[in-house]
Amino acid sequence: MPCSCQARVPACPAGSASCPAGAGIPGFYSEMMMSGSSPQPIHRCWLHTIILHQYLRLTISDLMLSSKRNMFSKIFLSAISLLLANLQRFLCSLMQFVPGLRNSLPNPSKEQITFRSPRGLQCISPLMQTVEETPQPIPAKIKGHIPKWINGNLLRNGPGKFEFGEEKFNHWFDGMALLHQFQLENGTVTYRSKFLQSSSYLTNSQHNRIVASEFGTLAMPDPCKSVFERFMSRFEMPQPSDNASVNYVVYKGDYYVSNETIFMYKVDPETLETKEKVDWSKFVAVNGATAHPHYEPDGTTYNMGNSYGKHGSSYNIIQVPPQKSNCSDTLEGAKVLCSIAPMDKMKPSYYHSFGMSENYIIFIEQPIKLNLLQIITSKLCGKSIFEGISWEPQYNTCFHVVNKHTGEVLPGQWYSKPFATFHQINAFEDCGCVVLDLCCQDDGTTLTAYKLQNLRRSGEGLDQVYDSVSRSFPRRFVLPLNVNSDTPVGMNLNPLPYTLARAVKDADGKIWQEDGSFPSEPVFVPVPNATAEDSGVILSVVVSPTENQSAFLLVLDAETFRELGRAEVAVQMPYGFHGIFTSH
Repeated sequence: MPCSCQARVPACPAGSASCPAGAGIPGFYSEMMMSGSSPQPIHRCWLHTIILHQYLRLTISDLMLSSKRNMFSKIFLSAISLLLANLQRFLCSLMQFVPGLRNSLPNPSKEQITFRSPRGLQCISPLMQTVEETPQPIPAKIKGHIPKWINGNLLRNGPGKFEFGEEKFNHWFDGMALLHQFQLENGTVTYRSKFLQSSSYLTNSQHNRIVASEFGTLAMPDPCKSVFERFMSRFEMPQPSDNASVNYVVYKGDYYVSNETIFMYKVDPETLETKEKVDWSKFVAVNGATAHPHYEPDGTTYNMGNSYGKHGSSYNIIQVPPQKSNCSDTLEGAKVLCSIAPMDKMKPSYYHSFGMSENYIIFIEQPIKLNLLQIITSKLCGKSIFEGISWEPQYNTCFHVVNKHTGEVLPGQWYSKPFATFHQINAFEDCGCVVLDLCCQDDGTTLTAYKLQNLRRSGEGLDQVYDSVSRSFPRRFVLPLNVNSDTPVGMNLNPLPYTLARAVKDADGKIWQEDGSFPSEPVFVPVPNATAEDSGVILSVVVSPTENQSAFLLVLDAETFRELGRAEVAVQMPYGFHGIFTSH
């Protein structure tokens, strides 16, 4: 069943039959009209001059192509055309000195309306630079107050080292995992951080160069090897990285750091010491798993992972039991609950997470595709794994629903127009429907924007990167489960009255923001034995690219979003990915 989604509105291209202003008028004019902005009066004459100029150029071109014109006419028309071209160059130069004129000049390369950022975004390059670890806990400076009932650790994960020796990583996701801990106890806060002692980190450190390939960086062959050995190394299969820099996850009461490959590391949440390396493939037949599992109240954990074989690929739902059979257990007892066949077995979808309701697992198969042939041959071709991932909007987005108690894949098929999603907001069941709230983008090329060369730009270059990124919007999808061949064609299958679109501007002040500050994802910590669902605090780590501005742990009242306090630490801290709170 198709699900309605928002769509971008294309501006009329030059020469489009749908453009009301006539053939040859550049798309920028219709873009300005559709975006709801009208030219300022002082510049309206310039706009009309430009439109007339475009029209005259096309008219002159048509006249010059006519075989009936004599040589004198052609010379005369050529002179006029040259004069008009010089006029356009003059106007383009003039726009640098007349405020607002830039927006009134034609931009033939613009093909569709995109969101525009405020000019002059603050450079965020300092948030994507290598930092030193802080292995010993340091006290934080408290402003306001930290509720004394909060006792535990906020654990965060993310990249913290982006080069070894003279060699640099290419992508934000490639940075070596830096583990952070804010320990809250009786109104006080301490901070520490340690680099995950993964094989990738240790090997790179030992050789002082990038030895292990990452998502967006292909490691170069060892220069100490012979020419033949370096050549033959190109034919080796790409090895999955164990740089577990994405999230903290919990299995059977133990804490792990995870990325999206087959490797995880058990860590001590109190000391951040790296413990045991765990390989998913030794317990279940998968070639990786997400860093966003879902948990049942009893501790049973669900995750998803792909598997690749001679018959192509499949998506797998994984179930991990809640209890250990002995103290040395890791993933013993894990099993594949069910497998789902991709639309194209040689091009499975990339996914970062999935949804779960009380009874169902919801998997979104989106048109961000993993080209398995390109990935397998990436090392031979001198390319990174990232270059084998592409946005292919010729595929629709498909929703798969699985009964998590039986492993049955429901026979219904739910399709939507192409969109990309990385994180879910909520999933629940109501009136025979699964309701899914997602963060959606109409374009799935966002991963390219996260190249370090893009994130480290400044000025107009950073503005261009920001403008190129498709914005995320919350969207609700209602999947009716009780549909069969007897269901009347054209019947409204959505029985939920509250899913109709409604927007109200509510000035309730429930927004926290501060200029030059970049908060992390919020983590909710409930008041012990609370009954109200929003009784608790929101924790977020706030960093800034501004020199000499301390990072801090922000504590907000979850109900009012009023700042209760902050804990400042005088260390340089990069922007991270995900984390969890663990109570003492």
